Amino acid sequence: MTETVIDHSHLLRDFEGKRALVTGAGAGIGRQTALVLAARGARVLATDVDVEAAAETARQVTAAGGQAVAGWCDVTDERSVRSMVDSAAAELGGLDFAINNAGTDGTLASVIKQPREVWDRVIAVNLTGVFLCMKYELPLLVEGGGAIVNISSIAGVQGFPGMSPYVASKHGVIGLSRSAAAEYGTLGVRVNTVCPGSTNTQMNERTNEVAARHIIETTPLRRMAEPGEIATVIAFLCSENASFVTGAEVVVDGGVTMSY
Repeated sequence: MTETVIDHSHLLRDFEGKRALVTGAGAGIGRQTALVLAARGARVLATDVDVEAAAETARQVTAAGGQAVAGWCDVTDERSVRSMVDSAAAELGGLDFAINNAGTDGTLASVIKQPREVWDRVIAVNLTGVFLCMKYELPLLVEGGGAIVNISSIAGVQGFPGMSPYVASKHGVIGLSRSAAAEYGTLGVRVNTVCPGSTNTQMNERTNEVAARHIIETTPLRRMAEPGEIATVIAFLCSENASFVTGAEVVVDGGVTMSY
């Protein structure tokens, strides 16, 4: 799959001096988020369970004139997450933005046919991973105020047949984010969720041609999103332009969920 290259050179440098952590930064939305944040001046720690992919993201950021370092993290492992956040403190000198993007999709099957191991894996990555990341990110963010953006999905605001582990995990991300927003607003930390619709990423490469055509035909804008289009919304929620936005779910789906 070839990702659409988006020119970020026009972006304002309003994130100069800011420090950002992006999980799942090895491809897709995570990679584009690292590129957008860096283009606006932030120094980025780009992490992924695929450390070579994270390193490629950091290389692309550097080649574009930004600042980034790569790191490895398995968001399902608490020691790994703690080490990642410690690296953010050491490499970046603190943290202003945290984008918890790492995720997985699971197996297409009815509830009664979902293997327990698939359920456990999807919940571990998509929901427990976000919990563990926030558990260690929040103390750093409280020091100077900042923003967390957690990545859910349109599967966090509606149901889809055959996707019960994924749907449950993404609904959970929204509830978890709302709770953290309520707890940490008075401490200067904003917590929001982005809910992308179908996006042109490696995960969607597994969508067959018939399903992909159906997705496009039922999307009012008649196409999938590009990862960079989701990344710009994430960056907005980190910015001062969203200074009074917390506990929100921002749906970025080309209009798919309008009828629900």
